[in-house]
Amino acid sequence: MKRLGFIHDMMDVKVLILFVTARSNYPMTNQEIYELCCQDECLSYFDVCAALPEMVESGHLEVTDEKYTITEKGRQDGAITEDSLAFTVRQSAENAVAKFNRQIRRSSYVKTQILPREKGDYSVVMSLDDDMGNLMTMELVAPDRRQAMRLSRLFEIQAEAVYNNAMNTLLLAEDQID
Repeated sequence: MKRLGFIHDMMDVKVLILFVTARSNYPMTNQEIYELCCQDECLSYFDVCAALPEMVESGHLEVTDEKYTITEKGRQDGAITEDSLAFTVRQSAENAVAKFNRQIRRSSYVKTQILPREKGDYSVVMSLDDDMGNLMTMELVAPDRRQAMRLSRLFEIQAEAVYNNAMNTLLLAEDQID
């Protein structure tokens, strides 16, 4: 039976992996590589898992703490071979990697920490940074661990909105004082 899609053999899988890892700004796990490469119905998780050790052995990828990065050799070989990828696969993979890069970058700017306190409640320390440094650090007290976890999770999703609301509230208050 003929396979549908554009990824037909292990060489296609490796070219796609090189394409994705060359565009990623961050090291990736095998699961993340699979998710970013999964732009074709013929690619399976097992294809990626089989290709990665071979690519490390050939010097195209490096692995540290179970995260993969492309080597200079991989970058050069990938640049030569990436034209063999179907346009639609290339575009989908490029969009997926761009989204991945944005998510990882944002997560490096938003931090939360839950600290138990003496009376049994919890402090939730939340911070928002940018390229220049810290924009805001805020600490809220939650009565139990469950609510502390909720505050932490929701801040990670809404950090920019919390910052903007705090700035707007304070700046509006300044106008009312004058």
